[in-house]
Amino acid sequence: MEVRVRYAPSPTGLQHIGSVRTALFNYFFAKANGGKFILRVEDTDRTRYSDEALEDLYNTFKWLGVEFDESPEKGGEYGPYVQSERTELYREYAQKLVESGKAYYCYCTEERLNELREYQQANKLDPGYDRKCQHISDEEKQRLIDQGVKPVLRLKIPTEGKTSFDDIVLGKITRKNKDVMVDPILMKGDGFPTYHLANVIDDHLMKITHILRAQEWIPTGPVHVMLYEAFGWEPPKYAHLPNVNGKDGKKLSKRHGSTSIKQFIDGGYIPEGLINYVTLVGWSYDDKREFFTKEEFEQLFTLDKISKSPGIFDYKKLDWFNGQYLRKLEDSKLEELLIPILESSGVVSNPITQQERDIFIGAMPIFRERLVLTTDIVECINFLYNDIEEYDLDILIPKKMEKEDVAKVLETTIPLLEDFDNHSVDENEEIFKELTTTLDIKVGQLFMPLRVAVTGTKASPPLFSSIKLIGKDKAIERVKKALEVLR
Repeated sequence: MEVRVRYAPSPTGLQHIGSVRTALFNYFFAKANGGKFILRVEDTDRTRYSDEALEDLYNTFKWLGVEFDESPEKGGEYGPYVQSERTELYREYAQKLVESGKAYYCYCTEERLNELREYQQANKLDPGYDRKCQHISDEEKQRLIDQGVKPVLRLKIPTEGKTSFDDIVLGKITRKNKDVMVDPILMKGDGFPTYHLANVIDDHLMKITHILRAQEWIPTGPVHVMLYEAFGWEPPKYAHLPNVNGKDGKKLSKRHGSTSIKQFIDGGYIPEGLINYVTLVGWSYDDKREFFTKEEFEQLFTLDKISKSPGIFDYKKLDWFNGQYLRKLEDSKLEELLIPILESSGVVSNPITQQERDIFIGAMPIFRERLVLTTDIVECINFLYNDIEEYDLDILIPKKMEKEDVAKVLETTIPLLEDFDNHSVDENEEIFKELTTTLDIKVGQLFMPLRVAVTGTKASPPLFSSIKLIGKDKAIERVKKALEVLR
């Protein structure tokens, strides 16, 4: 049996890190088993549909380098792959449920449902539909139709017994039917299907063999199993994935930080680091190995290594992964990623001149090791291209030092800078360290104000390599300018 899995997002918002983790699990499982990875766009919620969200969906996976075997763009044997283009199909199968007595039309107005909800709340009754229209007369139906009421279609949920399904990650899951949502809506009044109906029909007709989705969807499991039974179909195998939580143990959300892939892209992350880290949130090959390329995941991914417990999304750990991959990139790839950032930020000309490019290439060996995000490059090497317009005293003056103390320290560096070209970078570092001993201060109390004076920032490449790049004359000029600010 060929493994067929799908990623079926609703284009109502930007791609979320949790959703993309689900997509990656599906993708790697398909690849590891020689199967197919399908994209199906579930756009039946027309009130929340967004062209921007649909564009973001395609841009996200293009950026990740993840290709679908079948999709709206690529086509395939089981299309169309957009649910709004399959509505006649849903109506056809919905009518079969009515004919078999598994579903019924409900004519209750929104007003009536609101009154029911208020009554249940006031009397502390269990919420849910009261199944009134299961027993409505033909005369009443016709009267409501004549009034312009557009009915919805509801699934008949048994009031007795239990419904179970096997989950590859969590084992057997059983729910009492009386605890399942009461007669959920399958077709809305506008003629569009709900998630439940369209999802089950599409998964069956597209021959989906495994459904990998977040554990938050477990409550819908019994409903979907009942739908499969109502149609007389065999359900796919389920694997409900652990949630992606923040460090506080709560589901990852905007309060924790960036959550959309677009935010991560704009924030300076690269696909290699993001894919590696996100796939390890809830999946582990063993207790030791951390680094995997996308191609290695495609070979090694198995469902038995998925955790049952929520995965914790650690932004600092993601930064660490990103930095590791960023520093491993070839020079040409690094240049391709970083120069557009320098151009758009105004650090260099747009387009960059050859002289500016030569400075960039010359600095690459020293800034490479400092990069965590691609956007770090702006602060990292701006000092090579532009003069420092204004010093930030908060970083120029180290903690536990006064303005006068910093000025005295910087004054002592000028003679050493004048002799800078007569020594190697390493020798200069030792010479300046000896100065701290002479002055009876900590290394940081000299190196930090000197770094800020020369580069304007605390985030520059190694200090003495930076001085060598800009030259001793420019370094002395900037130290003197910093002294003017301090006096």
